[in-house]
Amino acid sequence: MPIPHDCLRLLRSTPKQRACTLFVIAFKLTCFTSLVIYWHVGGEPKGQGQPYGLPAAIPCPHLALPTPPSSSPPPGNIFFLETSDRTNPNFLFMCSVESAARAHPEARVVVLMKGLPEGNASLPRNLGVSLLSCFHNVRLQRLDLAALLGGTPLAAWHASARRRWEPYLLPVLSDAARIALLWKFGGVYLDTDFIVLRSLRHLSNALGTQSRYVLNGAFLAFERGHEFMALCMRDFVAHYNGWVWGHQGPQLFTRVFKKWCATRSLSERHSCRGVTTLPREAFYPIPWQNWKRYFEDIGPEELSRLFNATYAVHVWNKKSQGTRIEATSRALLAQLQARYCPTTHQAMKMYS
Repeated sequence: MPIPHDCLRLLRSTPKQRACTLFVIAFKLTCFTSLVIYWHVGGEPKGQGQPYGLPAAIPCPHLALPTPPSSSPPPGNIFFLETSDRTNPNFLFMCSVESAARAHPEARVVVLMKGLPEGNASLPRNLGVSLLSCFHNVRLQRLDLAALLGGTPLAAWHASARRRWEPYLLPVLSDAARIALLWKFGGVYLDTDFIVLRSLRHLSNALGTQSRYVLNGAFLAFERGHEFMALCMRDFVAHYNGWVWGHQGPQLFTRVFKKWCATRSLSERHSCRGVTTLPREAFYPIPWQNWKRYFEDIGPEELSRLFNATYAVHVWNKKSQGTRIEATSRALLAQLQARYCPTTHQAMKMYS
């Protein structure tokens, strides 16, 4: 069989040219493999979305939200982001927002979704939007990324990012949006795979520790215009690498905090210059490596002990998506949903 022309050209080239050609081939294969793994592990949710046949609306139940104590500080906004075009929140998304709304009846819980229509157009008709609209303090608004990032160091990056392909663009857009959001408006940001257990209103200028070596931006609480957020935006652009998972997220917050505190190790400083890193138990009590524990049965005493020092529970949806549980089971996640997002849990029992 004749040898292809490209192969002959490679064989006849100099050793230096062959090395360069092989390097390019290896790089492309690595990028392709990385992309395949990403979409296999962290792509579209499997089984977490809403099955066909769900109602487009449900009657709102009677919601007896707790009255905030009179000594509460002034309420701030709690933000959730959806940077894809999806507008039908899945059950975990719904639970995240509901649990935040119930824990903060005095605050506005703002859900920014890129796929919502502009202007005064009506909201999409689906179960998630209908359920979340039942809560008086939940606001669903369109996410305009260009407007949000405008006037920040991220604006030029965003303009160029829209014209090129990157494997992790959606999570990177979320990384950028949350930083700009808190710098411009202040408040609390949460990923849509949290379940809020108690009020976050006393937390300010803080982020959570994921492990001994890494901070995580899935929870952020900062005052408007805080210099730490400004430094995060500058670092985002100066050290940008959209080809490495987490480089603009957990790795960014880790390196910026080290620079902020002039330290080489997270274990040396937990608070400096007005910024605090909260212990792992506060938001990441179960490490991502043990995500299956959320789907295992647990007794009530062990559950209370496990989350005794926890504000909100991160479910690691990137790993757990597609794993199904019975809403009425004694699985850890099912018990959390029944207690902290009962309206969503009731819908799960009826329709999942």
